[in-house]
Amino acid sequence: MAGGGEDKALRKMAASFEPLAEVATSGGVAMEVGPFSHACAHVSVLFGCLGIAFKFAEKDYVSKVDDLIEASKSITTLNDMIELDIQQDCVRQGGSHTRNLLRVKRGVDMVRVLFEEIINSDGNSLKDAASVAYAKVFAPHHGWAIRKAVAAGMYALPSKSQLLKRLNEDEGSAKVEMQSFVRTSGPVIQYIEELFNSRQLGIDW
Repeated sequence: MAGGGEDKALRKMAASFEPLAEVATSGGVAMEVGPFSHACAHVSVLFGCLGIAFKFAEKDYVSKVDDLIEASKSITTLNDMIELDIQQDCVRQGGSHTRNLLRVKRGVDMVRVLFEEIINSDGNSLKDAASVAYAKVFAPHHGWAIRKAVAAGMYALPSKSQLLKRLNEDEGSAKVEMQSFVRTSGPVIQYIEELFNSRQLGIDW
């Protein structure tokens, strides 16, 4: 993952969230587990390119996306998946599909915030953008030890130009794809949060 040559990973990320955003804003169509989990799988490439600071996120995220991909073989929609866990009284149990969905949503949200920060920042450092994204999305759910380890790892982040090289992008193409991902992932994140909030499950656990 560390070498160049990821085949336009940003474009794949942005493109795969486009149809999900349409479902999320359609007001009535249920989002399917399969397309959602396969779109999220494209995002894991980015965690791999960020290096040691987000190693915990990459491993955690990939395992949870894999679980949702597996679930999609027998469960059609995200709605059905949550309902099944509610019926089995295992929503908050470690390893439940619903808990994994919440963690995956958080990973997508962190990348969305990271891209927003990169788009709006000058210079070649990713440290500020990554620190803001981590603080907004992950830090509230992490204990002191993980937060401290991430803070230390921030100093080993690639530069923006190194990240773009790993992703096979130049500044112009990257900005377009990042803006597209921010635009399409936002409604998807809101849709999932609404699935949780409409059932009084909450999203802060």
